[in-house]
Amino acid sequence: MGVVNVTPDSFYPGSRTPDAESAVARGLALVEQGADLLDIGGQSTRPGSDPVALGEELRRAIPVVEALAARAGVPVSIDTDKAEVARLARAAGARVLNDVTALRADPQMLRVSLDFEAVVLMHMGGESPKTMQESPRYGDVAGEVVRFLKERRDAFARAGGDPGRLIYDPGLGFGKDLEEGHNLSLLKRLEALTHLGPVLVGASRKAFLGRLAGGAGPQDRLEGSLAVACWAALRGAAIVRAHDVRATRRALDVIAAISEAR
Repeated sequence: MGVVNVTPDSFYPGSRTPDAESAVARGLALVEQGADLLDIGGQSTRPGSDPVALGEELRRAIPVVEALAARAGVPVSIDTDKAEVARLARAAGARVLNDVTALRADPQMLRVSLDFEAVVLMHMGGESPKTMQESPRYGDVAGEVVRFLKERRDAFARAGGDPGRLIYDPGLGFGKDLEEGHNLSLLKRLEALTHLGPVLVGASRKAFLGRLAGGAGPQDRLEGSLAVACWAALRGAAIVRAHDVRATRRALDVIAAISEAR
């Protein structure tokens, strides 16, 4: 899953495409580099970020969804927690909904989600990206994440959705603390999530990788991102969300070749 951030403030400057033309160009380039799916977002969800007004998110995201759905040749995902953005993105050609709040932030999102071919449910500690990193605490982080995702799966099913269309994301870096080992514990126990269904892992260039590398900034976290992508693939993840598609694709192709060798 290649990342297309139609934002001026996402945490990794290399992913920012603040206008539709550059976002479409980035999406097409990511497909050439090996992306199987494009995730388009018009609102940053970095720790401490403020929500974007509905009109602004629509202005940023919908033209890019429409253009890439028509031209990219791969499925397009809309990354949003607003039902109206999701609804209009679906009408513009998005086939996947990726909601960091697991369909909780907007009371209309469960209903709108039923129109998508696939829906990503993500675990986020706390109520919003603004506050999610304020002292996250877990007794058993993997167990609690699995229970939460099961609850959201059941809510989707009660709304009339087919659980077979769900994808599960443990939410690395979303209300998880490095010093407490939350992200690493989730990665080590990733197979516990694969029993739910297809798993998506999004660790690309996140802060916990920088801290593991001695304080490296977002621009210096490629090696850690590739390490997690390979680990996740070996532990059964179906989708890896990445800013650096070419490097990630090459690393995963090598992992696949080793795994398939006699």
